[in-house]
Amino acid sequence: MTSEQLLQEIQNQKLDEQLITLYGIENLAKAKQRILMLCERFEAEFDPRADIMLISAPGRTEIGGNHTDHQRGRVLAAAIDRDVLILAATTQTSIARCRSDGFVIQDVDLSDREVHDSEKFTTEALIRGVSARIRALDFITGGFDAVIASTVLTGSGMSSSAAFEVALGTLFNNLYNEGKIPAATIAKIGQAAENIYFKKPCGIMDQMTSAVGGFVGIDFFDPNHAEVQKIDFDFATCGYTLCLVDTGSSHQDLSQEYAEMPRDMKRVAEYFEEEVLSEVDPNRFFEDIAKLRPITGDRAILRAMHFFQETERVVAEIDTLSSGDFQAFLELMIESGRSSYMYNQNVINPKAQEQSLGLALALSESYLKGRGAWRVHGGGLAGTIQVIVKNEDLAGYRQMIEEVFAKGSCHVMRIRSEGAIRIL
Repeated sequence: MTSEQLLQEIQNQKLDEQLITLYGIENLAKAKQRILMLCERFEAEFDPRADIMLISAPGRTEIGGNHTDHQRGRVLAAAIDRDVLILAATTQTSIARCRSDGFVIQDVDLSDREVHDSEKFTTEALIRGVSARIRALDFITGGFDAVIASTVLTGSGMSSSAAFEVALGTLFNNLYNEGKIPAATIAKIGQAAENIYFKKPCGIMDQMTSAVGGFVGIDFFDPNHAEVQKIDFDFATCGYTLCLVDTGSSHQDLSQEYAEMPRDMKRVAEYFEEEVLSEVDPNRFFEDIAKLRPITGDRAILRAMHFFQETERVVAEIDTLSSGDFQAFLELMIESGRSSYMYNQNVINPKAQEQSLGLALALSESYLKGRGAWRVHGGGLAGTIQVIVKNEDLAGYRQMIEEVFAKGSCHVMRIRSEGAIRIL
């Protein structure tokens, strides 16, 4: 199908049903406009006669399990209706040519699988890394021309990098491998690309949620086979709305601080001669805290305490959602946020005078106490907080929080049931 034929499909409403499933009927017009703009950009940049493919991979919101995935613990997460769209076609070369509004992406020669230090923290590193990891698993990659559009806000905790990695993996899967690569494998490929080529330590929660979709509980204890539990739940059924508040603070220059969180936890695990905390008996940990202090320091102990409590809290959160006890779930979500703040220490950035996350949480608690929940979202230190608001409180809360941060900073999220997919 050419880009012109895709335009005709959209104009004839052939994709409406699928787009409504992904984005909701209220966002149908915007979704169609995004695809129209991608088609126009592709025709301007590349061969308009090319046989194209359209891929979507969602961002994610972390509901529970803050900083537990890198210790092979449990998480509770959900795919959202913000996504990375890639419109692409194969070429007869080994070159990946990507165009995206807002930033320049250099062409990448996929025949070169080496890690390039000069590409650290770049989009080019992710493109090269995803291709290299796919080929390392004896699947096929090749050159392509692509235009990209994303509604996953960068630095927001919605995992824009993971959505991009999973979108790339899904693109290669459909362009060159007839869709034979399992979703869980695509998630692992994305994680490896980010760890090795992009050079940012991360767990696999973000990639797995984007690849699988829906509301999911994930147990990462077995490094070769994460247990994924789909949960039939949506906040809308309870009369509540899920929001992310973008505080305007940036994750830029915080990579070292993020790396110290898993590093601290692993120092505790190493004391018990284990690789990660999920392999450590919590009872032994609490018995040996006095011995640990001179070896690991107090911050590492506090972060380990956060892990042990948070990974068990995910089990309780899943149980409350499955049983319909939504009020108990809200209380657990607040507990999770308090643990991140006090023990994991990923709300306050000690190097900055600006403390936007702490302020946003304080304002949310003051406004919503007894009528919702609030917590830090994602990596923390900067970026976003997550709130669950009663529908009747949404307008007032939104007005209050946006007066402090910025108009449009409170983003209403919709849970997306589909993971990364080929739309056509």
